[in-house]
This record gives sequence, C-alpha cells and structure tokens, in this order.
Amino acid sequence: MIKVEGLTRSYGDFTAVDQVSFQIGKGEVIGLLGHNGAGKTTIMKVLTGFLEPDRGRIEIDGLDIAEHRTEVQRKIGYLPENCPVYPEMTVIDYLEYIASLHGLDSPAQQQAVAEAIRETRLEPKATQLINTLSRGYRQRVGVAQAILHRPQLLILDEPTNGLDPSQIQHMRSLIKTQAENATVLISTHVLQEVQAVCDRAIIINNGHIALDARLDELQSSRRLILTVKPAQRVEDLLNEVAGVSGVTRASSDDAHAHYFVDLDTPPEETTPRVARHLIENGVELMAITPEQRDLETVFREINEGIAQQNHTGEDTDHA
Repeated sequence: MIKVEGLTRSYGDFTAVDQVSFQIGKGEVIGLLGHNGAGKTTIMKVLTGFLEPDRGRIEIDGLDIAEHRTEVQRKIGYLPENCPVYPEMTVIDYLEYIASLHGLDSPAQQQAVAEAIRETRLEPKATQLINTLSRGYRQRVGVAQAILHRPQLLILDEPTNGLDPSQIQHMRSLIKTQAENATVLISTHVLQEVQAVCDRAIIINNGHIALDARLDELQSSRRLILTVKPAQRVEDLLNEVAGVSGVTRASSDDAHAHYFVDLDTPPEETTPRVARHLIENGVELMAITPEQRDLETVFREINEGIAQQNHTGEDTDHA
C-alpha cells in the first residue's frame, strides 16, 4: 500500500527526516513512534502530499505521489496534528462541506455524513457550532472528516489528543473497525496507543528509523529470569545447556539467587532443558520464566542506546 524510498525533508539548515525508507502492506495498522520533534509529523505531511520532499520517492497503492498527487489524495483520510476545522460552521455543515470536496453527490453525502457522525458518536453535537465544542469533541470532528469518504489509507496524527479515558477507548475501537477495510498509519508518542491497536511499530529518532518491527516479535524476549536456592556451580551448569548464550547473576541473599539467562534459541525450547538440567544436578529451582518486554521497555532501550552512541561520539570528537 505504501512504499517510501530515501525520504528526506529539511527546514532550512535543519533536516527533519533523513533518508527514511519503509513499506506498509495493505490492511496493516502501523504505529509511528518517537519523541516530539522526531520527524513523525513531517513524514505524515509528505505522505499526504501536503509537503514536498527534498529527495526520495513515495508510492501509494502503486501510484507515485509526485506524478499522481490528486488521485493519491482521494485514497487518503487524514487527521492533521492540530485538527484544523472551521469553527464558525456546525458539525453537520462542516462534514457535508468536506464530503462535497471529496466529490460525493447529495444522497451519498447524506449517508456518508450520517455514518461518520454515528461512528464518532457526534449525534448530540451535530447541529452545534464547532467553536462551542470541547477539545475532545473537536478531535472527533477531525476524525469524522477523515473517515467519511471511506479512504483506503487512513493517516491519523495524535488521534487521541485531548480525549478523556472513555473517549480514548472508543477511539481505539473505531480505529480497529476502520482497519477492517483500510490501511492505518497512526502517529503518537503514547506507547499504550500503539500496543492497543497496532500490528507493527516504526520508531523514529532524530529523523531516522531506529526500529521497524512487528509488535509480537518486538515484545518477545530471548531471556529467562531464574530463581534458585543459592548453590555453587549454578552459572557453570546453566552454560552447559544447549541454547544458553550467557548468564548474569542479578542478585542474591541467604535464601534466593536470581539470574538472567540469555538464549540463542526460543524460550519455549530452552526453558524445559534448563529446568531439567538444574534439577538433575541437585539445584533447588524456585522459579523460571521468560522475561516479559513491553513497548515501553523497547522504546527506552533504543533511546538509551542512541544516547550512549551520541555520548561516545562526543567523547571521540573531543579527544
């Protein structure tokens, strides 16, 4: 659905996006993650045709956006970061106006607007002026205009911004529903949003892709957390097990010894071998479990690693 090659975009001397390449398949739900200023919004604006890239090539549904901009934009529903709307219009008038811009005839307009209002739960506010709405309801209007023409590609920049917890839950359900018929790209710095609705995460750091992986693979860990009664030779015994690549003693006291066991084979294969080998050699095994990693852990590891690289580079330059 989306193919990006060597995307670069600068603002004066500042390079916001630098040689970014990725592909997104039809029907995927992708989370574009990164700190504020990482380059997420710039990528989205270029994908939707609102910004020209300095360099690079973008294909959406097989069409080069540089050559077929208008046709590509018809396939896209877009919620910009600051949710621009016309505050002097009522909700229903604004959505009818947006539907007309998409080329929908009158009967199709009415149906599309009614469905968008229903799906975003805007019925109580449909006849109100947008400037009288709360931030959360304005955000819903922004989402409604993005989905009313049933786009093949839905691009949402911070879709839960300004929403309360119940509205966030509804937004997550709405995104999942839209994903049944569209490819969805969500930009956010809220990691829980990506874990709740996305299949894959692309982490942007300083204009570069720091990581691109499926969430199920990203959150899997090849490390065991082990608790035993203190005993000699535990580390030696662990290193004798096929599939164990390293052992680190985490902590110990008179009653417990804790170890991290790194694996080069899947935990489901190695865990039984580790447990059996320890027990057969007289070690009292109290607990053994694969380490659980969430997206927050992965995000922190990536940013700490990049910070360390930058620090090392500064030290080298200074030397």
